[in-house]
Amino acid sequence: MIVGYTAAQVRAAEQPLLDAGPPGALMHQAAFGLAVRVARLLTDRRGGVRGADVVALVGPGNNGGDALLAGAELARRGAGVTVVATSAAVHDGGLAALRAAGGTLLTVVDGGPGRRVWVGDALAEAVSADVVVDGLLGIGARGAVRAEAAELVTLLAELLAQDVAPAVPDVVAVDVPSGIGVDDGDLPGPVLPADLTVTFGAVKAGLLLPPAAGLAGDVELVDLGLDLTGSTPAAARLEVSDVADLWPVPAAASHKYTRGVVGVVAGTALYPGAAVLATTAAVLSGAGMVRYVGPAAVGHAVLAARPEVVVGHGRVQAWVAGPGVDPADAEQTGRVRDVLAEALAAGLPVVADAGALGHLPDHLSPWVVLTPHAGELATLLSVRGEEVDRERVEVDPVLWARRAQRVTGATVLLKGPTTVVVGAGGAVWAQSDGPAWLATAGSGDVLAGLLGTLLAGCADEVLEDPPLVAALAAAAALVHGRAAHRSNPGGPVHALGVAHALPGTVADLLRG
Repeated sequence: MIVGYTAAQVRAAEQPLLDAGPPGALMHQAAFGLAVRVARLLTDRRGGVRGADVVALVGPGNNGGDALLAGAELARRGAGVTVVATSAAVHDGGLAALRAAGGTLLTVVDGGPGRRVWVGDALAEAVSADVVVDGLLGIGARGAVRAEAAELVTLLAELLAQDVAPAVPDVVAVDVPSGIGVDDGDLPGPVLPADLTVTFGAVKAGLLLPPAAGLAGDVELVDLGLDLTGSTPAAARLEVSDVADLWPVPAAASHKYTRGVVGVVAGTALYPGAAVLATTAAVLSGAGMVRYVGPAAVGHAVLAARPEVVVGHGRVQAWVAGPGVDPADAEQTGRVRDVLAEALAAGLPVVADAGALGHLPDHLSPWVVLTPHAGELATLLSVRGEEVDRERVEVDPVLWARRAQRVTGATVLLKGPTTVVVGAGGAVWAQSDGPAWLATAGSGDVLAGLLGTLLAGCADEVLEDPPLVAALAAAAALVHGRAAHRSNPGGPVHALGVAHALPGTVADLLRG
């Protein structure tokens, strides 16, 4: 599991080491770790460090000092290192080390260290490099990159996105990509997307949370020996190795009822495929039994695809309600309302998706998991008096997922490129496991059925431990994403293909 902490938590954990050690020791440790990882990147890219070109964008704070010291180390190993300073003052010790190592100094501001150049000249240096190191802002900064630094970041990001350079440089962010919300992952201004973020001491929450998580690239941690015991993480991300501990695995004496029975209220005459997808995902992810409740014609389609499914009411351990339920179908929406009421009265877990989101009672339990996309979350909150639209949710998904969790009392799984889960006690999970190809019709129906299986298999546990619901929802998002990769590595995927990839994906994850 990857856990992310706030800037204040990290600074508090650093302070005892700063007080106990010699001045600058922690920065030198961080900078050396940064240099090692850049050197590894250069070796992978061109076979070695000697003769490579590195451009470091350096601001006034400690991140700039890390970049300068790492640049000095790389220069001593034979790289050509050019520093572009975006402020008049930079870290003194780092500046002295870079000069002693023979690095080149440029500045885009009056009074800065090195030769004064225009932003366009600095841009030309950067696009021709093997690696660009972003050391403009660190965790002590607040708000967006500004002035000449903002102009440089904006233009460089545009050029790299257009792929116009002969060989596009790799971008390495120092601790965090400059200008992201360190604690909440927001993007108040321009950010240079990183291929690799080398973070120090602890992963910062903003590296896990959207939308900033999509700009951090791979994240590697340089261990500084921080003691964060007793600090509650601000965000977490499950890894593959965590799934086996969460997945309900049958014992030798298990039978279909103890393994978990999933009830599915999904599909209408207009959207029968949603019922097929949700029930298929529930079956193939390991439910002991799946029951389908809905129109007879849709039930026939479900049985044609999955003869294991039982059509009709009966004993269940969890419900999946809403996939493909047309609001104009009064009979099926009535079934959704009945199931929600029944589940809340009986203390049964529920996945409330799509057509169920408009029929929720005012107050829900944490073992009810809402699975909206951004537009559906905006609608859900708007009818409860919040002034929000889809665009605002997409700009700050964590804020609005938290708001929805507080307003409803449910666990909220907000689907997106990085899926955010907020559960009881305010725990925040962020999963980025699927390919962009997973943004396809029906994929949410598969996720709903998969999550229903997990909740049914852990029904007793989640009633005793409500925060577990959010962890299970995060596990479902991880498995969903991994199944998408497995269904067609590197290429287009379709929802039924993702469902069919679930058994092998789960088996691989349980084997570790």
